[in-house]
Amino acid sequence: MNKFLKEFKDRGFFYQCTSEEDLSKLLDKVKINGYIGFDCTAESLHVGSLLQIMCLKLLQKHGHRPIVLLGGGTTRIGDPSGKDKTRKILKEKEIDKNIKNIEKILKTFLDAKNSKTKPIFVNNFSWLKNLNYISFLRDIGKHFTINKMLSFDSVKTRLEREQSLSYMEFNYMILQAYDFLELNKKKNCALQIGGSDQWGNIVNGVELIKRYSNKQAFGLTTPLITLASGAKMGKTESGAIWLDKKFLSAYDYWQFWRNTDDRDVIRFLKVFTDLEVNEIDNLQNNNINELKILLANKTTTMLHGKKAAQSSEKAAIEIFSGKSLSSNMPSMKIQTKDFDNKISILDLVIFSKLENSKSEVRRLIRGNAVKIDNQIITDEKFIIDKHFSSKNYFKLSIGKKRHLKIELD
Repeated sequence: MNKFLKEFKDRGFFYQCTSEEDLSKLLDKVKINGYIGFDCTAESLHVGSLLQIMCLKLLQKHGHRPIVLLGGGTTRIGDPSGKDKTRKILKEKEIDKNIKNIEKILKTFLDAKNSKTKPIFVNNFSWLKNLNYISFLRDIGKHFTINKMLSFDSVKTRLEREQSLSYMEFNYMILQAYDFLELNKKKNCALQIGGSDQWGNIVNGVELIKRYSNKQAFGLTTPLITLASGAKMGKTESGAIWLDKKFLSAYDYWQFWRNTDDRDVIRFLKVFTDLEVNEIDNLQNNNINELKILLANKTTTMLHGKKAAQSSEKAAIEIFSGKSLSSNMPSMKIQTKDFDNKISILDLVIFSKLENSKSEVRRLIRGNAVKIDNQIITDEKFIIDKHFSSKNYFKLSIGKKRHLKIELD
């Protein structure tokens, strides 16, 4: 088996492949271009996209060139895969802003030093915006049958549930297939990688290339990553685990990985770090807490840099040891004048984004899980004003693992 495919499987990336034997032979002969598409529906990607990013990195590791497709065109429509209702249609300015930020995030993960494996960034709006409807139906639409399109899960599930599916969304799979064809023609792209929910769309692209150009292309899909608890990867009770530090600090990102379930640690070291697989296998009997710290440091270094990972670990140790405040702890400034010079504990927790609903904050208060400077807050009506602390700062804690330095101004 080809080395790329073997490591793809050993790391737990593999779910399905079109013509796996032929792909293995091709990869043994030549270095290829392979692409992954990202819809730009938010300003930041979250941890749910990290597996796809690791696939791009693996392509580079084995000498292949990754193509990152940013869906400036398809985001204007919305992918129905895995959705039970139509996505919100974004304004063009929002999409353009999202594209710029997502590209910036992806560039932190991918190596641009080697000209042969340097990532290629493309925006499918550049070719979709000029499509002529009649020509598109005649040249591309003729290769798709309604019978087959209705058989794909993204369509079938919505229809079986009697949920509406717009004609606009129905066309998404054709546009994604067309993306693959365009990249095959213009960038000599031979491989598309995507999540398992994209299998139908990827197969459409492979078949379109065969019918239109009489070339063989390939598709690879990755499994849906779930936690040992059965929960979906990428979100916590307090919200999404964003890859942009504007939305989630390096410390909170580090803590997310540090708090990984014992049962997931070895698997996540293989999936979400670039440690060699045999090295990870040799760590299986190591202390589980040391492995969690290793996971947190490796993942945080990859996104935020080594210094941020070290600072996060240091802050966690200081907080755990009982120090009231750490210089490495994430902080937030609050202008008390914006709250009539006072703010309730409920509003403070929501404003700090440690929780996103007052009902949940009330539940935490009743469970003695909300603290200020290690003192339990039991009153839901507790008020903080500008004279609350002589130091003009204090530590706000939710449970044992979420802490924030609040600075009053």
